[in-house]
Amino acid sequence: MIDDRVVPFPDGRTVADILAGGVDAAHAAFARVKDEPGTALEHVRLLAPVVPASVRDFVAFEEHVEGVSAGVEGRSFVAPEWYEAPTFYFTNPHTILGPGDAVSPPVTRRLDFELEVAVVIGNAPEVGESNLTAGDAASRIFGYTIMNDWSARDVQAREMKVRLGPAKGKDFGTALGPWIVTADELEQYLDADGFLAVRAEVRVNGDLVGEDLVSNMGWPFPELVAYASRNARVVPGDVLGSGTVGNGGCLGELWGRGSTLPALQEGDEVRMTVEGIGELVGTVGPVVVPPELPPARPRSRARRR
Repeated sequence: MIDDRVVPFPDGRTVADILAGGVDAAHAAFARVKDEPGTALEHVRLLAPVVPASVRDFVAFEEHVEGVSAGVEGRSFVAPEWYEAPTFYFTNPHTILGPGDAVSPPVTRRLDFELEVAVVIGNAPEVGESNLTAGDAASRIFGYTIMNDWSARDVQAREMKVRLGPAKGKDFGTALGPWIVTADELEQYLDADGFLAVRAEVRVNGDLVGEDLVSNMGWPFPELVAYASRNARVVPGDVLGSGTVGNGGCLGELWGRGSTLPALQEGDEVRMTVEGIGELVGTVGPVVVPPELPPARPRSRARRR
């Protein structure tokens, strides 16, 4: 997007092509099309700004952990292990939603949102994919977008009692958008310690529910990327979410602190605004009821037929 118009990449290139070329490729593409008339943004339906190669979602805000643990365990608690390394889970890259899309939730009584900022990985000359330093990882950050990790809290709570997950409590929908802002455009918001000090807000049906500075996360984004690359790979198109911001970044945290705000219902609008990035709006669509599956059946544990 240039000003208030949408302009195609030159030569039929795609977002994936630009990410593979890195920020330099983005600048070169911009230089070629900056004077093109394009199409007014109001006449365009935006899709998710990237088709992710993978989606990692961290839990990098201590305040979020405190509030959610109070709701789940009855007491505010942050495990000592949280401080040792930035923990994440992989979510579903095949259920990505874009700006304005309605989420189709599973059967749940505790539908929630999660306000996050995500980095999108691009290429960087002479920088590898594995076991990166934080400095090298910073050069792999192509840009930033807003992320809404829709969550069914009751489903999530059940499956995590099995010491695995989250899975079906999360993987039905993750929204990204409205676009990717390249990393150089947000350098002005980096504080002295390298944290991205942008303001993030979330409103439900127009009412402000949560607000925070993204710089309150426990690790800056390059360290999240570096950790993800340990004995693994980060590649162009990977999306890494910050985890939910504190101070009302989700209803689950507020419930743990005694809030009586209701769970999301069909027709509700969730509007997320992040300074320097933009606004991501999503709505709650109708529940999708899946086919029934039976519970586990008792087995004999015989060792021979």
